[in-house]
Amino acid sequence: MRWEGQELAVTDGAALPGLQRIAGLVRSVRTPEFEGITFHEVMARSALNKVPAASQMPFRWTVNPYRGCSHACAYCLSGHAPITMADGSVVPLSRVRVGDHVLGTRTDGLSRRLVRTEVLDHWRTSKAAFRVELDGGTSIVASGDHRFLTIDGWKHVAPAEEGEASRPYLTTADQLVGMRRGIVGAVVRGHERFIVSYIRPMDATLPMYDLTTGTGDFIAHGVVSHNCFARNTHTYLDLDAGDDFNRQVVVKVNLADVLRREVARRSWSREHVAMGTNTDPYQRAEGRYRLMPGVIEALTGSGTSFSILTKGTLLRRDLPLLTRAAQDVEVGVGVSLALLDEGLHRSVEPGTPTPRARLDLIRAVRAAGLPCTVLIAPVLPALTDSEEHLSALVAAVAEAGATGISHIPLHLRPGAREWYLRWLGTERPDLVPTYQRLYRRGAYADQRYREWLRDRMQPLLSRHRLQPRDDEPDDRATPLRRRRWGTRLTVADDAPAAGPFAAQDTLF
Repeated sequence: MRWEGQELAVTDGAALPGLQRIAGLVRSVRTPEFEGITFHEVMARSALNKVPAASQMPFRWTVNPYRGCSHACAYCLSGHAPITMADGSVVPLSRVRVGDHVLGTRTDGLSRRLVRTEVLDHWRTSKAAFRVELDGGTSIVASGDHRFLTIDGWKHVAPAEEGEASRPYLTTADQLVGMRRGIVGAVVRGHERFIVSYIRPMDATLPMYDLTTGTGDFIAHGVVSHNCFARNTHTYLDLDAGDDFNRQVVVKVNLADVLRREVARRSWSREHVAMGTNTDPYQRAEGRYRLMPGVIEALTGSGTSFSILTKGTLLRRDLPLLTRAAQDVEVGVGVSLALLDEGLHRSVEPGTPTPRARLDLIRAVRAAGLPCTVLIAPVLPALTDSEEHLSALVAAVAEAGATGISHIPLHLRPGAREWYLRWLGTERPDLVPTYQRLYRRGAYADQRYREWLRDRMQPLLSRHRLQPRDDEPDDRATPLRRRRWGTRLTVADDAPAAGPFAAQDTLF
């Protein structure tokens, strides 16, 4: 959704410049309780979000009290930037439209191939401009947040500002990866004409444009330019969807009231609503804003079944509401728990409740009489897929009383791929070759690994009686079938984002 047609009133000057141009903002608030975080309170015009058919999710509707994405950033280029279209023609970025097809890339072993990809979104903003000159004479105007693909990985145009987390950025002599031939199926490689000559700020704020594409990238000025499939809802508000997600939280303060109106309409078909598929509804901000009680009551009162996937132990506060709701509608509760090791948890999931706390949450859900599915995702190859680790994890989850387990191996889509491999190169460089082999074909692990993981998990699930019910069809045959919420189930680990609780963690 985009917040349009409302008036702006900022009370304490904490709003970002981009947000001050976005209608619907009521105020921006900073409090000592949440040091370093600004809450941007908005008046939402809609609450029910329809899931795009292309996402292949087994549900069509979501409700998201908060907006953001943790593994991306704002990427902007001048409107004059030449974009290579799927037919080989070149169109200025400002003239590209949603539904157009441009060239993007997909990994093919250690190389990338040009592929046709659809433009899913296109928008305009204003950013401080930088000029990047390449030694072949190409001149690029971009924001400092924009990233290009170099032979050493994705790099921002400019370093992070003072006080922000460091990030890789372009320097002279960096070599950008670009097209050798502008046709679908061609291999893109570095070339001497794409060496960066210099980068300098232009001391001006200029109109900038950006795209979201199906591949997470596009070709601008002949070089590979980055965007992230999961970031567009945050950057609609001119927020950087990487670091800003942690420090700039958008809160739909009127969400419950809007939802009550929408589910009361005669046209509402009472289809299942899934929550936690984009951002966690029980993140820390929920302790302050208490939006979920109103959401639960609105859905229950309309006869709409719903499910919640969360890592947040704050869900315990609403267990009485969920228990009452389950008397009238189907309610599914899912807890995401990928590992038990506290050290690894601090490294890969900083800021989330500990594994022990989430096991206690599972116990509390079951003590309240509610079913609880646990999503073991992502399973990290060579880190959390050993028989010893998985056996201990499944046993702990079973002991806590879980009624079902889903498991999904790590997905490395554009944006998440670069972030994770950079972390791996720092923490476990010995495993980098293993991951290059497993993910040589793209975002999903090699089919043989997925089958191996399924075979390793199945005896553990059987041992703890967490395998699919005998009267349920095999998930691998029908990964998107309609599910009975709260029954024992496993989710096809080789199906992209399979299962009602899978979407949130496949963004890892």
